[in-house]
Amino acid sequence: MRRLDEAGIDRGIVMTIVDAPEANSRALELVAEACAAYPARLDAFARIHPWYGDESLALLDRAIGELGFKGLKLHPVTTIAHPAGADTVRLIRRAAEHGAPTLFHCGDEPLTTPLAIAQAAEACPEATIILGHMGGYVHVDEAIDVAERVPNLLLETSAMPFPDRIRAAVARLGAERVLYASDGPACSPRIELEKVRLAGLDPEQERLVLGGNAERLLAAVS
Repeated sequence: MRRLDEAGIDRGIVMTIVDAPEANSRALELVAEACAAYPARLDAFARIHPWYGDESLALLDRAIGELGFKGLKLHPVTTIAHPAGADTVRLIRRAAEHGAPTLFHCGDEPLTTPLAIAQAAEACPEATIILGHMGGYVHVDEAIDVAERVPNLLLETSAMPFPDRIRAAVARLGAERVLYASDGPACSPRIELEKVRLAGLDPEQERLVLGGNAERLLAAVS
């Protein structure tokens, strides 16, 4: 909360660094309790391991239906699960049934590249899928290319170091498909905000990227 305040951020989305139900059986409760302590400031995404099959689906249903979570987080580096694998696709489709977006770690590692995640987006056209870090360092242009081709892909700006590529993404996709994020505490929310401001967007584009798009997505979850 201190870092949000220092950056002037009104509301944030939080999640665990573990993939439930592995490592910490109370991972979802940990995040739910944090959000309950700051209900006007925090929303939650459920980071879930696809390999647990029906248990993973049940965790997602509970997270969204009972605990008020607003999205699904998938991290193929830690789960070693292909974005378009059957277990992963089942989770994405279940999130879409709730109207909830799926946020992927999207970077330069195997299983996380934009082309790999695009396969999942094409298999689940009803889902909204966010490319976290919009391709990392090396795959940024690839992320913009695949999002231009696959309409249910959105780009998220955190931990990607090039303000000019944010400007390029807005120009090619529209400001409605680009979202600010900080990847805190790994990255500084203040520096990540400044990166978006350095992109040179017009005021309405910047408003959408810095919060309007996220508000729209979260409002659709039920």
